[in-house]
Amino acid sequence: YLIEAGRLLFEIQKNQSKLLENNGLKDLYFDVELPLSSVLFQMEKNGICIDTKALNQYSITLKTKVLNLQTVIYRLAGENFNINSPKQLGEILFVKLNLTNKPKKTKSGQFSTNENELLKLKNTHPIINHILLFRTYQKLISTYIDALPLLMDKKDNKVHTNFNQTVTVTGRLSSSKPNLQNIPIRKESGKDVRRAFIASNDHILMSADYSQIELRLIAELSQEENMLQAFLNHEDIHKSTAAKVFGVLEKEVTSEMRSHAKIVNFGIIYGVS
Repeated sequence: YLIEAGRLLFEIQKNQSKLLENNGLKDLYFDVELPLSSVLFQMEKNGICIDTKALNQYSITLKTKVLNLQTVIYRLAGENFNINSPKQLGEILFVKLNLTNKPKKTKSGQFSTNENELLKLKNTHPIINHILLFRTYQKLISTYIDALPLLMDKKDNKVHTNFNQTVTVTGRLSSSKPNLQNIPIRKESGKDVRRAFIASNDHILMSADYSQIELRLIAELSQEENMLQAFLNHEDIHKSTAAKVFGVLEKEVTSEMRSHAKIVNFGIIYGVS
């Protein structure tokens, strides 16, 4: 069986080589993707250290906050109920509190209480903000704070994620088992989780990022004057887009406006529904 499997690899190689040749992808494969796979293997093998004491301490802090939020939600709802039950939560929000005349329903006929639906109701009642925060904290606790220490390799006390080279539509890397690229950063609670990733002994942890690399490529390929000028003037491209979209001066652009402009800029490249 193994000999046959080995022989078939050579058959596959012939076909794959022809495909690479015919599609003009040989340089990309041999000069970019193949060398990168060795680098990713090394990264996976090296892993990352985690400050478990900091995570344990943060777990206690967040669980206390969750209990406090639960008490506030019960008081605002006027009764105790299972906040994690979409059915019970839907009854509270759309029947008892009647927060909207036309609540969206799922295929099963239940009230939809997903994040998008709750965000639409953000300013209708103070209970919404508390529920969203309750969910954020719970997700951080279950997905990262309590889960990461359990995923550490006992041999080196590190977490070894998988870096997926050819999974995303945009060509970026993705991370799985566990997904270390999905830890929230906009909220302080997410930043506190990220602080638990530390350097190995006698090493430092360095963070580096391309400066809007895709948008620079788009500016070069399209020769769009506004974009080119923004980059040549060393402007923050998202800020300058926000100033144009909202019709304000750059110094008046808020972080929220910048976030919206970022969606506009990347939406043009990747297509936002």
